[in-house]
Amino acid sequence: MPDLEAILLVGGQGTRLRPLTLGTPKPLLPTAGVPFLAHQLARARSFGVRRIIFATSYKASMFEPVFGDGSALGLSLEYMTEETPLGTGGAIRNAAQALGAGPSDPVLVLNGDILSGHDIGDQVRAHLAREAAVTLHLTEVDDPSRFGCVPTDDEGRVTAFLEKTPNPVTNRINAGCYVFTRSVIDQIPKDEVVSVERETFPGLIESGQLVLGYADRTYWLDVGTPAAFVQGSRDLVLGRLDSPALPGPHGEYLALEGSRVSPEAKVRGGTAVGARAVVEAGATVVGSVLSDDCVVEAGTIVTDSVLGRGARVCAGTVVRDAVVGDGAVVGPGNELQAGVRIWPGVELPERAVRYSSDV
Repeated sequence: MPDLEAILLVGGQGTRLRPLTLGTPKPLLPTAGVPFLAHQLARARSFGVRRIIFATSYKASMFEPVFGDGSALGLSLEYMTEETPLGTGGAIRNAAQALGAGPSDPVLVLNGDILSGHDIGDQVRAHLAREAAVTLHLTEVDDPSRFGCVPTDDEGRVTAFLEKTPNPVTNRINAGCYVFTRSVIDQIPKDEVVSVERETFPGLIESGQLVLGYADRTYWLDVGTPAAFVQGSRDLVLGRLDSPALPGPHGEYLALEGSRVSPEAKVRGGTAVGARAVVEAGATVVGSVLSDDCVVEAGTIVTDSVLGRGARVCAGTVVRDAVVGDGAVVGPGNELQAGVRIWPGVELPERAVRYSSDV
């Protein structure tokens, strides 16, 4: 298979992940010790992708300082910015101006918020063998009512795109990784807001072109919410999904350079400990993401949570299923639970938030 080109959709604002995304675009959030996209880029390269065009919009200027021209990753990277957000289809069409691929060549399109273990090479081969207009990765989920579902016929041809419905006809959903034939991208209207899910794909089906479904049941996760973001980082650290970009061995926790984890602390469950972060004696941290320079003081319990850069959780605090923004300080004796989010720079006084009734 020849060297592949890919378009990476990273323009979204990541509103479901606020406040983490107020200062950092979602694809750059630290995930198992590296920016989220590092995992996607490394996997794409392992399947023969050599050139990737970033379709950027929100905080577009932050991507190139992190990844540069891609040479350190064995890739060639380019950056295309939408002046105003153009939707998924418009973003793909805008980024395609930087493609070198010919009209009949395959172009991989990746969403910048998906962790997937599927075989990209096999998806591309299926696309080429069937001479499809576009081939969609489909994954099977237990509850498809939360997603649009994608029925296929016996030959794997996609027959419809159904919006979220209480009674889905299939448990297969759009998994957000596409192989387009280049000429099909060029048919998308230029400089217009276009949705591939609502306009491009249904239009192709209607006109009789082959939209192929590539279905499998490998690891798949949309990291759009804090709980899913924490799960993705945790799964990578524990080795539930392999990533060539993981900066250390799999295990109960991953500690980056300059971090200090006390031998008297309990850190487990796939926790990622950022550079220069400190976990003091007597603290317990389970399945969480501790960003660079944050501090977890003695006697604190942090579970299934994210602590932003430079955040401090003071002694005797419980943080469970919560997000603490960059530079926030949670005073002693607080209890943060049930999806609560503390905005960057906020300082919570001692015992300001409690769930239990004890003194």
